[in-house]
Amino acid sequence: MPEFQLRFIAQELGLVLQGDDVSIRGMNTLEEAGPHELSFLANPKYTPQLAETKAAAVILTPKHAGKVRRALISANPYHDFARALALFTRREGTFAGVSPLAFVHPEALLGDGCTLYPFAYVGARAILGAGCTLYPGVYVGEDCRLGDGCTLYPNVTLMSAVELGRECVLHAGAVLGTDGFGFTRMGDGIQKIPQNGFVRLGDRVEIGANSAVDRGALGPTCIGDDSKLDNLIQVGHNVRLGKRNLIVAQVGIAGSSSSGDDVTIAGQAAVSGHLRIGARAVIGPRAGVPHDVPEDFKGGGTPLMDGQTFLRVLALTPKLPDLHKTVKKLEQDVDKLKSGPASQE
Repeated sequence: MPEFQLRFIAQELGLVLQGDDVSIRGMNTLEEAGPHELSFLANPKYTPQLAETKAAAVILTPKHAGKVRRALISANPYHDFARALALFTRREGTFAGVSPLAFVHPEALLGDGCTLYPFAYVGARAILGAGCTLYPGVYVGEDCRLGDGCTLYPNVTLMSAVELGRECVLHAGAVLGTDGFGFTRMGDGIQKIPQNGFVRLGDRVEIGANSAVDRGALGPTCIGDDSKLDNLIQVGHNVRLGKRNLIVAQVGIAGSSSSGDDVTIAGQAAVSGHLRIGARAVIGPRAGVPHDVPEDFKGGGTPLMDGQTFLRVLALTPKLPDLHKTVKKLEQDVDKLKSGPASQE
């Protein structure tokens, strides 16, 4: 684990150091941090822990700087925590260069400084930009294009003609460019619709473990610059995601749907096909999206509701059993009234 002086970290992050210098060997929570670890305070509910923490220093706002011995004063502690943590992040693996156990087709081109671990495969006419890293078991198919500085972790698969921008990161088991789910019923059988398109990722896209991005039937499936996809996500054929989208685990986006920039889709949400999600929309967890979503929308539920309606539904749901009892009793009272003397006249 690397070790830095606190003053160096302050300079790297552009933060004000309050207190004396000290050696920092890592980062941890307020509760678990030791005397040579840096911590942070982003959520006010953890403020009482400042009095008990053993952390060498804490990244926090000016409001709380007087409560610790050493502080890195920040306008956005969570943001600067992430930047500081990057200083201590260990790189996966130590191999460099092209292993003799990797296969590179004679018609493929590798940029300067590429690293190919044993059992990586690069197909015909594939082009890798400078500084790309392919871990064991990576498959890069024919006619793929990788921008500079891409990292493909173990067992990533790029089927033919996948295009990656610069500095993309694909985590273990991600699969890009498999056939989209294109079938049609023909009499007693099912006819496959050939998927002749491709996949295109912008710059700095990150895709989580075991996620799948299907190739287009015609033309590309696209994911815009700086978008981040979590683990276990399904992106259907000809989907087009805008820039800086955040797509959380187990989301499914059906074919030919699209999103604007800065969209967030929370875990296990399902987006139907041929829909448009407007820029800056936020869709809550486990939502079912059956229709277009306007810009700046915030909501959740199945079917999708605006935020206020969704919160009311959540609040009422636990009361449904009592409401059912009340309705049943009212029905019984109405039946008694109907069968009373007046109904016999």
